[in-house]
Amino acid sequence: MDIAEIRICRLAAADAEKYRDIRLEALRCNPEAFGSSFAAESVNPVGWFADRLSRSFVLGAFRGAELLGIAALIIQAGDKRAHKGSLVGMYVRPDARRAGVGRRLVEAVIDLARNHVELIQLSVVEENEPARRLYAGLGFVQYGVEIHALKQAGRYYDEVLMAKDLARNQD
Repeated sequence: MDIAEIRICRLAAADAEKYRDIRLEALRCNPEAFGSSFAAESVNPVGWFADRLSRSFVLGAFRGAELLGIAALIIQAGDKRAHKGSLVGMYVRPDARRAGVGRRLVEAVIDLARNHVELIQLSVVEENEPARRLYAGLGFVQYGVEIHALKQAGRYYDEVLMAKDLARNQD
């Protein structure tokens, strides 16, 4: 895959069907990696996903018309927390992994975040070494571990908490 062919852009309500497909794939294929579940979101119609896209910053990685990956920036509410954002919902389709798509998505979220927040936080399942390496390589620093953060099919998953201080890190 030629990474130069990949276009990163903010998803709009018109992308809802493609977003729904990839989001449900993520929840079905990697249920341990997300706070939501396939069962909870699969019952929602395309309009629910369109509404979600119109109210949030969800970025997509496209090759032509094909949506290969997604990631979102959630800005925290309230005067005392509005300086922080969270990188959430990161997923790249298996056939597009290890080609730089995830890196491009995270870089785009970081660029977007610079206009809105001072700090980006994320959590990643401890066993997901490729994602942890990606985030660390882009300047995210581990600051903790949430024990038993998620429970999927009777198994607990710990999440590594990471952050990137945009006020200090200008790279």
